[in-house]
Amino acid sequence: MKATERLARDPNLRTAIDDVDGEVVAMRLQKVDRRTFLKLTGLAGGGLTLAACVGNSTLVAPAPSQSDYEFNAFINIASDGSILIYSKNPEIGQGIKTASPMVVAEELDANWSDVRVEQARIDTAVYGRQSAGGSRSIATSWNQLREAGATARVMLLTAAAETWGVDIAECSTAASVVTHEPTGRKLGYGELAEAAAQLPVPDKSTLTFKARDEYRLIGTRITGVDNEKLVTGKPLFGIDQALPGMVYASYSKCPATGGRVRNANLDALPALPGVRDAFVLEGNDTVTELMPGVAIVGDSTWATQSARAQLDIDWDESEASKDSWCGLAKQAERLAQQPGGEVLYEFGDVDHAFAAADKTMDAYYSYPFVSHAPLEPQNCTAWYRDGEIEIWAPTQRPDQAIDSVAKLLGIPRERVTLHQLRIGGGFGRRLMNDYVCEAAAIARQVDAPVKLQWAREDDMTHDFYRPGGFHSLKAGLDGNGKLSAWEDHFITFTHDGENPVSGGDLRPGELPEGLIDDYRITQTLLPLGTPTGPWRAPRSNAIAFAVQSFINELSAAAGRDHVEFLLDIMGEPRWLDPGNERVLNTERAAGVIRLAAEKSGWGRPPAEGRGLGLAFYFSHAGHFCEVADVSVDANRKLTVHRVTVVGDVGPIINRSGAENQCQGSVMDGLSTMLGLEITVENGRVQESNFHQYPLMRMSNAPVVDVHFIESDFPPTGLGEPALPPLAPAVCKAIVAASGHRVRTLPLSKEGYSA
Repeated sequence: MKATERLARDPNLRTAIDDVDGEVVAMRLQKVDRRTFLKLTGLAGGGLTLAACVGNSTLVAPAPSQSDYEFNAFINIASDGSILIYSKNPEIGQGIKTASPMVVAEELDANWSDVRVEQARIDTAVYGRQSAGGSRSIATSWNQLREAGATARVMLLTAAAETWGVDIAECSTAASVVTHEPTGRKLGYGELAEAAAQLPVPDKSTLTFKARDEYRLIGTRITGVDNEKLVTGKPLFGIDQALPGMVYASYSKCPATGGRVRNANLDALPALPGVRDAFVLEGNDTVTELMPGVAIVGDSTWATQSARAQLDIDWDESEASKDSWCGLAKQAERLAQQPGGEVLYEFGDVDHAFAAADKTMDAYYSYPFVSHAPLEPQNCTAWYRDGEIEIWAPTQRPDQAIDSVAKLLGIPRERVTLHQLRIGGGFGRRLMNDYVCEAAAIARQVDAPVKLQWAREDDMTHDFYRPGGFHSLKAGLDGNGKLSAWEDHFITFTHDGENPVSGGDLRPGELPEGLIDDYRITQTLLPLGTPTGPWRAPRSNAIAFAVQSFINELSAAAGRDHVEFLLDIMGEPRWLDPGNERVLNTERAAGVIRLAAEKSGWGRPPAEGRGLGLAFYFSHAGHFCEVADVSVDANRKLTVHRVTVVGDVGPIINRSGAENQCQGSVMDGLSTMLGLEITVENGRVQESNFHQYPLMRMSNAPVVDVHFIESDFPPTGLGEPALPPLAPAVCKAIVAASGHRVRTLPLSKEGYSA
């Protein structure tokens, strides 16, 4: 079996992105009586515990215990007035562990100083979707979280009204206190917890939510709930885990995806200091789960990593990847001169529109593979005993990890327990759970808890890379300098010969589809054996560079101001798909474009050697425009002085976290476009560590000025949509500053340095 065929057999390689970014949300829902689902689970230690609901289904809280930490779906109010709120989604640095409880606390009318936050256990029957990806955590949980807080608030109001013998309409809440308005009497939430626990839960159809002008918490700046622990080095991450009697493991896989172990010097390794065992795992030929390799188990990470230097493996590479990035890039250049092999989308009469155009333009854009490169390399701790396994994992998809481990070990799902840990960076990498499966497979052969720790080199050479790609673009302008025709021959990769690789597809709705009448997208697929996957703002992160840079070429060819040109493309205010609030709205798009131009000083003559570049993009339900202010010297030394970011994602939950996400997106996008690329030859990734993959230094970081238009639409996420406009904005600014147009990333390929 060829490596590409083995990859094609792996359904998780595509569902990892389809489930998260394609918005297919699977939930296991237990059918129980409505009253059982909504009934308060009672009092434990004087606390009020509440169930909540997801979508149209009700969810039951687990049975109470005597501990404040174990018996609640979302909220526990103790008799001392402390409020425990569980955050259900993985915290990956995006701030969801703070933002989600803020939504609950807002509708609860809680004093934030009374709140403490804990990570919820993994249980989709109770919490629904529990994953981090696609900027969907807030969007999919908004109503669920509001219902949880509002339900608790009504119960507390009812308990207070009954205690005082007054009409509930005379009572109000604020800062964890119920007040009887006519008399001024007050009761704290802790004082009411026991009485509230005895009351029936109101039907969610009777709940009312706060209007935006009533928010006291949402929209403010709240420091991250883990910040103190982070700066004081408390053990939050997977890499921090320690258990009594724990041993340590490393795992070596073939440098070329698909290789198998033919022979290895296993007998020599246990004689090395601190090494307990070494053995081969045959794998299950599923690249997102367990590929063949050699495990080394020892008394410390140092011992296992040191032993790897003495490990001698003879790899059978007969079915391994033979990919060559240089060869693929040359093949793409040849194919770009030909029509695309498959028409993906076509509207109007494109050929006639080109024939009628006053001017036509064409250009060829390319971008490389890139690595996720999270600060924390992959790791997982697992303990297999008595036919059950307990796992401590920093994963973006914990529920899928449970399924994969159960299948791999051949045990019922109920025998897999996973503890969600804070993630030290993921950007889509930890949507795949290969490192979890590796730890589970090793743990089954070890009579102790085992911690698998990848080295940086493992992380760099066994990633699920953002795929490179190529766009042969052509467009027409009419006599008024308006975009009249569009064609994109998109050249990407395939694992199965039929479908684009994960993270390398071009989906409906990519700009400028829906904004012009005559539009065609064709596609050619090149076979690939290297694993790929979602990388921050999947697809959009690269497509935006090509598409928006080319649109800038068109505005220049038309002799028009770029802002004017973009607004002309947007046209009249409208939804491109009426009724679907996750598609582009031209009025929202125009709003962020205009505000970005205003805030950045667009139109004013720049200083000598400086240039401004503006780009808009819509992705992950976020409308974003960014303006880069750059200078370029005679040696092509690039300085990005300032980036102005304007976004519309509806109401902002935590302003501090929202600004951080936009700033981080700019830094991530700029670092990547400056000098990052993954090259593959003979199936082997050539870059092994940061000396060959130079992340941007703090001294090169620009000022990032963030603004929001808080429209009256349901909120969506911010982890991804602020990244795509950055590269085309910088490239446009380079043209303005130097006259040189960039069509290839990274910028180092065209002689630029920071």
